[in-house]
Parts: sequence; structure tokens; C-alpha cells
Amino acid sequence: MIKLHNKIFEPYISAEEIQKSIAKMASKMYDLKNDFPHFIVVLNGSFFFAADLFKQLDFDAEISFIKLQSYEGTNSTGKVNELIGLQANITNRMVVVLEDIVDTGITLEKIYSILESKKPKQIQIATLLFKPSAFQKNLDIHYIGKEITNEFVVGYGLDYKELGRTLPQIYKLKNNS
Repeated sequence: MIKLHNKIFEPYISAEEIQKSIAKMASKMYDLKNDFPHFIVVLNGSFFFAADLFKQLDFDAEISFIKLQSYEGTNSTGKVNELIGLQANITNRMVVVLEDIVDTGITLEKIYSILESKKPKQIQIATLLFKPSAFQKNLDIHYIGKEITNEFVVGYGLDYKELGRTLPQIYKLKNNS
């Protein structure tokens, strides 16, 4: 168990399980190698995932970063603010968005809107964690590391009020916390 601010979290997904999920995802991405894809990492939460995924890829790719905000504490605000925009030219490029977690899909829908306006060849989504029971949008998720229940999670880049990102494994909010 760990305590972050006023909340208690319990172990949920081990560091080893995270790495196995990423390796499996990387092997499925091999078909992208001839497209010289451009990966777009959604900050802050996806930076661990992106770094470990890139170590597993056996082909060249480009990478850039965007930063959006949709959470306050443990709750989604329902609004998405763009804090750092995309600077790269992705016109006619294969684009793969790297998300740490997809739950409602509100942030993902905003990312799609931003990217589509830049006329990429194709947009694919890769997420380390996916909450199918919370997902509300009609968007394809092409690569999923692990499906999880609708739990609030921290660790491995994910945070609760900026704490917990450095944890090597993923923890879930303990009931009654």
C-alpha cells in the first residue's frame, strides 16, 4: 500500500506485467515499419510508456509530444485544454498516438480533432491501459497493452495530483480511500 496526498492505493499491475504488455504491443507494430511512422506522445503520463515502447521497436520512427489536461484530482473535468501543441508536420504521415490510459475517450476525441486538421495519412491509437466500461466514443483503439476495470490508477507515469508518476508499477485506489 502507498499513500499519495490523502488517498491510499494498493498494488494492481506489476512492473514485469507492464513490460510484457509493451513488448507484445511493439511486436504487433512491426507492420508499421515501412510507413516510417510519427509517434505523438501525450504528456505527462505517457512518457514512461513511450520510452519503453521505443526501446522495443526494431524500426526507425519519429516522435513528438503534446500536452493536454482533462483531470482534476481523481475526476475528469469533461473539458480538454491543450497546453502544448503539436509542432511537427504530419501531413500524409502515418501517425500513432501514444496514450497512457484511455477511459472516457474525451481527451482522445480532442487529439483526433487536432490531428485530423493537419491531414495525416492515417491516425492509429496505442494505449498502455484501456477502460472499456468507461469508453464513450466511437474511435478505434488499434493497440491495447492491457484492459482494466474502471479504477483510478497511479504509477508508471500516471499521477494523483502530480504524485505517483515515478512508481515502477501501477496501483489502484483502495476502496474507502
